[in-house]
Amino acid sequence: MDADGYDFSDASFGERDNDILDLISEEDLTMFSFDGLKRRSGLHPETLSRILGRLEQEGIVEKEPAGGYNVTSKISDFLRPRQTSNGGSYVPLLQTFLPSDMSVQKLIYDLKGRWFGSLRWLGLSDNGENVTLKWITEDDDIQVDANISENALTIQAKFLQNRDFNTALKASYQLLAHISRLCSRSRLVRSVAYCGDSDQHLMPA
Repeated sequence: MDADGYDFSDASFGERDNDILDLISEEDLTMFSFDGLKRRSGLHPETLSRILGRLEQEGIVEKEPAGGYNVTSKISDFLRPRQTSNGGSYVPLLQTFLPSDMSVQKLIYDLKGRWFGSLRWLGLSDNGENVTLKWITEDDDIQVDANISENALTIQAKFLQNRDFNTALKASYQLLAHISRLCSRSRLVRSVAYCGDSDQHLMPA
């Protein structure tokens, strides 16, 4: 029992439960999808579902109506001492700046939860200073992260199984192309709205 009176012996977590907690902590996830965590962990769906059910009962994760999960601050009470990570190492792939008139929050909203190309949504990390959106390639070999800090964008890859740099680079360009389309669409909408507001007198009666 800790200083707050919580009896940790009541939380009957097995090794796989703790492995999932370690993975969530390692990726610093604040939200994630079931499918993404299944791909990242390699667990059978029924096994993962039971684990997440136990974590939900303990208040460590909260299931959203749309099906995703949010991670609560209570996770810190259950983490084991940090082990040396065996989840692969990051390789920087692309770095650029976002348009200064682009709403970063709108971009994050439009990106999170989306699948496109070979990328499947894993989850999101938000430490208050920057946001990192995470995907896994459909073969589960490579994790691709997009880190957004103010108006800077960095795309990096973590090789989970095969170190296939070409596949990682192609996936990163798919991600960048999608972000570019969102940026262009945002500027177009702003332009149309502006013209519509200022040129209403030109519209036929």
